[in-house]
Amino acid sequence: MKKALYIILGCISLGFGAVGAVLPLLPSFPFLLLSAFCFARSSDRLYRWFTGTKLYQNNLETYVNGQGMTRKTKIRIMVTVTLLMSVGFFMMHRVPQGQAVLVCVWVFHLIYFTFRVKTYNSSLARNDCTDYNNQEHNRNIKR
Repeated sequence: MKKALYIILGCISLGFGAVGAVLPLLPSFPFLLLSAFCFARSSDRLYRWFTGTKLYQNNLETYVNGQGMTRKTKIRIMVTVTLLMSVGFFMMHRVPQGQAVLVCVWVFHLIYFTFRVKTYNSSLARNDCTDYNNQEHNRNIKR
């Protein structure tokens, strides 16, 4: 039962993540991260499939491996959060305490992504992937 719930939640979050990769207002990163978590808990086969997709490789792989995020991904996340929080900020024009909380969360978010999340150089990533693929190819030939 628990396994089925993880699979369902993983598929739903994968759907939102895929839509978020196309639409700039919906962040894909947290949904894809949730998908990876759910698939890892539920099914090795689904997890291997998911980690082999371009969606995972382009958005999550470097972050999950502890290397950080590309500058493009960081900017896309910060712009999306800024736009969404500004909508909430203007809708709370009669609730100054709510506006203050949103501003604090927004500032923390910007500081965290700017200074705490490593910036991964995507040009190095392409070279690393090429080297890794060549190593994998050579291993497969030796087998």
